[in-house]
Amino acid sequence: MSAVKKRIVLALGGNALGKGLAEQMQAVRATACAIVDLIEAGHELVITHGNGPQVGMIHQAFEAAAHTPTHSPVLPMSVCVALSQGYIGYDLQNALREALLKRCIDKNVVSLITQVRVNPDDPAFATPNKPIGSFLSKEAADRLAQQNVPVMEEVGRGWRRVVASPEPQEIIEIDAISALLAAKQIPVALGGGGIPVIAQHGQLKGASAVIDKDRASAVLARDLNADMLIILTAVEKVALDFATPQVRWLDRLTPDEARRYIAAGQFAPGSMLPKIEAALAFAESRPGRQTLITQLERASDGIAGRTGTVISC
Repeated sequence: MSAVKKRIVLALGGNALGKGLAEQMQAVRATACAIVDLIEAGHELVITHGNGPQVGMIHQAFEAAAHTPTHSPVLPMSVCVALSQGYIGYDLQNALREALLKRCIDKNVVSLITQVRVNPDDPAFATPNKPIGSFLSKEAADRLAQQNVPVMEEVGRGWRRVVASPEPQEIIEIDAISALLAAKQIPVALGGGGIPVIAQHGQLKGASAVIDKDRASAVLARDLNADMLIILTAVEKVALDFATPQVRWLDRLTPDEARRYIAAGQFAPGSMLPKIEAALAFAESRPGRQTLITQLERASDGIAGRTGTVISC
């Protein structure tokens, strides 16, 4: 199985990027080495990534600047996502370039500012639930709530700001990503789930939202006719009864099994649930497609069937 070359969309989790500029630059070096293992094995990759801490920090920085004597404008969330794509992509493509050169692999890495069309009538706009920024104390969360800023608690971890997270409908730059793959280049795309845009009268207008990067990666993988979507996370496998003495680690999941476990509340809404839902969407989009959920450092073993959780029909 490991000898089969695959077209893969690789969705990096937040643990692959670190928090803050200095930590991110260090984290992406280790991330790049694991990614280049897959490239060296002959797989064709498109890399996507989250931006939860980064986009929150960008937004908070411009909010703070608005209260200084310069009165800098508070940037729309769509612009904050674009900024995060730029600086995360910059670090990723340089770390990947360095890792590729060390192994004498002649490929370019291209970071692509990527927009994703969403539906303006998506009910998510009425119920913000996507965490952004760093974790907050209860006191800090209460202060934001008093200012009508939505916040949500992640059990056992703390409080975070939340914004709307509409469903991705269309990857605007899909043809450009396909062209890069055809030219044997490595695209870094769809950062933070993509810049959310609404189509109005022939124009694309930024939406005040962020898009779940795993759900958007499933749409990208489907439209690129990928063989596999790999969703990277902090755990080696998906678990039932997670963080309890009865924990059970899963090697495989069928769509029917996954839906039963979702209905039973086995997957946390703020962490594993959107990954399972994205995995289902891609696996069911065409016969033979698989989603692998595992840790970055175990991705090669997961592709070979030695670890991770595979969701397929």
